[in-house]
Amino acid sequence: MNALPVLSASEAAAWDSAARTQYRIPSRVLMETAGRAIAQILLREYPLALEGGVVVAAGAGNNGGDGWVAARALHAAGVPLSVAALDPKTDDAIDTRALARVDGVRELGRDEGWPAAAVVVDALLGTGATGPVRGDVLALAQRVAEYGAPIVAVDGPTGLDLSSGEAHGPIRAQLSVTFGGPRRGHLLAREWCGRIVVVDIGFPPADPVWPVLVTDAWAGPRLPRLQPTMHKGDRGRVTVIGGSNGMTGAALHAARAALAAGAGLVKLVASRETVAAARASLPDVLTVESALDVALEPEAGAAIDWADALVVGPGLGRDAARGRFLAAVFARRPLPAVLDADALTLFRGLPPADRPVVFTPHLGEFRALAGDALADEAANDRWAAAAKAAQHLKGTVLLKGVPTVIADLRGPAHVVASGNPGLATGGSGDLLAGFIGAFLARGIAPAEAAALGAHALGRAAEHGARQWTARSLRPADVLAVLPEIWRAWSDTKPLGPPILAVLESPETA
Repeated sequence: MNALPVLSASEAAAWDSAARTQYRIPSRVLMETAGRAIAQILLREYPLALEGGVVVAAGAGNNGGDGWVAARALHAAGVPLSVAALDPKTDDAIDTRALARVDGVRELGRDEGWPAAAVVVDALLGTGATGPVRGDVLALAQRVAEYGAPIVAVDGPTGLDLSSGEAHGPIRAQLSVTFGGPRRGHLLAREWCGRIVVVDIGFPPADPVWPVLVTDAWAGPRLPRLQPTMHKGDRGRVTVIGGSNGMTGAALHAARAALAAGAGLVKLVASRETVAAARASLPDVLTVESALDVALEPEAGAAIDWADALVVGPGLGRDAARGRFLAAVFARRPLPAVLDADALTLFRGLPPADRPVVFTPHLGEFRALAGDALADEAANDRWAAAAKAAQHLKGTVLLKGVPTVIADLRGPAHVVASGNPGLATGGSGDLLAGFIGAFLARGIAPAEAAALGAHALGRAAEHGARQWTARSLRPADVLAVLPEIWRAWSDTKPLGPPILAVLESPETA
């Protein structure tokens, strides 16, 4: 399966142009395929529409043309259907409306009342629309929003900027059907888009520099495999460094997560208090007591040299001594490392990393790590900011958020859209660091290790929220359902044409 791109409006337009000019796919072919895919998904998701009927709101551009094609396909299948439309302005939309009229599709007058229907389709504006909706489009969009039936959006709900994610309203969709790959705005404004279904309409291969959406189909083949003859040393050794007095939980979460992600051996370098807690509650983990102070004790140095990968930062603390301690850690053997939590703040001012490093900041930590200018840019364009930070830090940057963006020194960015607000709680980031550390210890490239870790965390949160609700979700719940994720990834199956991916609405209850 080809990787799915995550597109801005300009990239979507470039893809459409390449299909028509470079690959000679007529635009009418793309429109016909898109409209018929919409009809197929609509009837699959809303079978009551077969009897209850559909109202299609069609705009003046090619998005409206997609709507006219969907209307004609539904009409041909015997679905009760009406179209409320603006006069089309593009050649393709004009032609598709004419064909639908010849075929007998019912068109509603401007002031005519809308019949009762099971579903209403928003086909008013496409990917390139920006700013607040105005005029006749706004009037029709308001009728859609007030109609009361579930709304299926073509490309995205009218009023949502599909590049920036800025939502002007008035439409919130229950389902959005888009083409080839999700748009950035879909992932930035999930609450406006509902369930997102990505369908294939015959686009040529995507530009390899575009960001890639991380899905189960992407993750499954990249998950490190176990072999029958393996012993614990073959499955990767992870050393977790952190857990100052009073911050025991963070380091224990990271250590548990590394084991849950498949590491064969995990060693914890931490304060006396944290080591005592680990010995009492986590006997699977080896322990080394450390003052986490300026000097690196011989036992702590040996624990670093023993490892295949490091996780540094959960519960480490931020005083001056911790900064010198971090410098001493980095002066040892140049192992792949995850820098999380306090280590992100302490790292600023140290020389660029001389090893593969995954930095895992949320936006506040990103400001401390990369500076105010890039943090301000991340608030508007997290893709560009993460890429610039990766170049500056000479490593891989995983910028947490909605969505999570992973950038490194080469290759496309990876985008993780799984998860829900249940992860907005203490300990989730520590689990992520442990997952990534386990994958790094198996030799996975940093960007892929980060993407696997973030998607595993998100998917486990989705499973956990269905079982316990997002509101009550805690790190232990995420770990409890993680085996379901590994089983699912070991046997991923295609969703079947024309569906390329489905992004479920995040649980918020």
